[in-house]
Amino acid sequence: MLNQNDFEKIERYIDGKSDDNEKNWVESLFLTGEENLTLKRLLETDWNHLLNSSSTAEVNLNYLLDKIYHNINRKEILQRRKPLQRFIRIYMRAAAILLLPLIIAGGLVYSYLGNYNNTTADQKVSSTIYAPLGARVSFNLPDGTQGMLNSGSSLSYSLPFNNSRKIKLDGEAFFDVCHDEYHPFEITAGTSTVTVLGTKFNMSCYSNEMYVEVVLEEGKIEYMNKEVSGKVTMYPSEKLVFQNGQISRSATDPAKYSAWTHGKLVFRGDPMIEVARRIERWYNVTVELSDKELEKYSFRATFEDNGLEDVLRFLCMTSPIKYRITEGKVLPDGTLGKEKVTISSKH
Repeated sequence: MLNQNDFEKIERYIDGKSDDNEKNWVESLFLTGEENLTLKRLLETDWNHLLNSSSTAEVNLNYLLDKIYHNINRKEILQRRKPLQRFIRIYMRAAAILLLPLIIAGGLVYSYLGNYNNTTADQKVSSTIYAPLGARVSFNLPDGTQGMLNSGSSLSYSLPFNNSRKIKLDGEAFFDVCHDEYHPFEITAGTSTVTVLGTKFNMSCYSNEMYVEVVLEEGKIEYMNKEVSGKVTMYPSEKLVFQNGQISRSATDPAKYSAWTHGKLVFRGDPMIEVARRIERWYNVTVELSDKELEKYSFRATFEDNGLEDVLRFLCMTSPIKYRITEGKVLPDGTLGKEKVTISSKH
């Protein structure tokens, strides 16, 4: 049977005042709590007593449980395997038998929550959003920022987020950034950094391409790269490209660069090398240009819900080119490799 001294040990453990011996005793008690018949009977008796007590109605259990569930979820992300987490998880599993009597009887867990919030508020938890190859994924960030990731892209950030709105991007994404003049929204991609307060823009920065492209739809953007001195301020309908250590800017139609978020593949006088790169991402294939002469061709078209061969046939109708599709081969790990599209001149 547990006595008053035992409950005092538990309270000291929660308050962080236990010595090593008491810590070991409390952890051992609750790690085996589900099989401890003495503990279970005692708490069940307390629970039945509390059910018949008129004072029970005065306790705001919903408020306490909301706080407990919130902190348990955070704890599971931070430290899934530590003894204290297992201690809390047993409380959850035992529900009324283990959790509520201790809250009501001694207020022990409630006092723990205050200490827990103080000790974990500053801890960082990483979160990553992925868009598989050949797919697009919408996202909503904790500060209210919305957007979409393009094929083969990833976006990572740390929690808590609202006071430090910093993310890392590999791939392509469209952002509709929630405005907050006191907490700038910062995107890092390799050596590039984009800083905004609240705006809409498209950013492409696949790490394997050594190419960064930013297209601003509305608002204002500050672009900076470690390889180039100074900052560049962008304004609506501008495109910035960083490649081979050089920054270039030009006027453009932003709708073309965000069309992919609406399921459209849009070309507006794009060179063949850019067309090939975007077809690769869109259809999760490999595109090979067999002749360097092909790079001088440009294309203008809009595709929506069209298959790969529909797009290739149209390109062949507008330029003297032809294509061949080779099926993907089975790789050593048993997976199927990408289809390969070879584009060559008709001459």
